[in-house]
Amino acid sequence: MESAVRKLFERYERFFNRSLGGDMDTDEIASLYASDFIAASPAGVMTGKNDDRLKQVMAQGYAHYRAIGTKEMRIRQIRLSEIDELHCVAHVAWTATYARKDQPDTAIDFDVHYLVQTLDGGPKVFGWVSGDEQALLRKHGIV
Repeated sequence: MESAVRKLFERYERFFNRSLGGDMDTDEIASLYASDFIAASPAGVMTGKNDDRLKQVMAQGYAHYRAIGTKEMRIRQIRLSEIDELHCVAHVAWTATYARKDQPDTAIDFDVHYLVQTLDGGPKVFGWVSGDEQALLRKHGIV
């Protein structure tokens, strides 16, 4: 399971960076997710479906990331906590790099904890838990 989950997040990183560059394929990105998912952050808990609405929200999200100067997202580390033979939590440490006018680029480290299920079609993200992204961006003067 570990190798397959690592490959899933390597794909995620590639798709994310291509999308930041304007080469976005929402079908490819949606292929990383299960048919339904749950997300938790300080903003609350939400559920969703992997459908056209998700693709629309992703397109808006990447447009926002480009607008605030996000240049790149890189994985620093992946640590897995196995739940059973089909499920794990992937603790992914990311570094986001932001372009700043008249200032050096700003790199921000953060972690997201992804719930992953591995079935016949391979691993898929069915949930995630993240910190307060907006507070972190404000702290670093990005927004």
